[in-house]
Amino acid sequence: MIVSTVDSIPGRRITQSFGLVRGTTVRARHLGMDMLAVLKMVVGGEVHEYTKLVAESREEALDRMQAEARALGAHAIVGFRFATSQVSRAAAEVVAYGTAVALSGTDPSSES
Repeated sequence: MIVSTVDSIPGRRITQSFGLVRGTTVRARHLGMDMLAVLKMVVGGEVHEYTKLVAESREEALDRMQAEARALGAHAIVGFRFATSQVSRAAAEVVAYGTAVALSGTDPSSES
């Protein structure tokens, strides 16, 4: 599936818009990660445990959005964005969203 942050796909014509598609996940921090993060804040540097958690959350939200688009018969998603929000002190939501579209001359099963 083609996913683009712009509103068009170069060299392709959008023939139909299916509307908004989204994928959401809410992830909670692990107490062990918080302890490691506090230690890392003392010495400085990247908190790899949180980086991994955020990356996995983004991938899950992206996968869910693409599944929703495929279920509609879309070939691509344009205007793609991520959004995040804090649900509680220990949990955050990651949302992937965009507009599902059909493209001219495209077989949806051939797009990966």
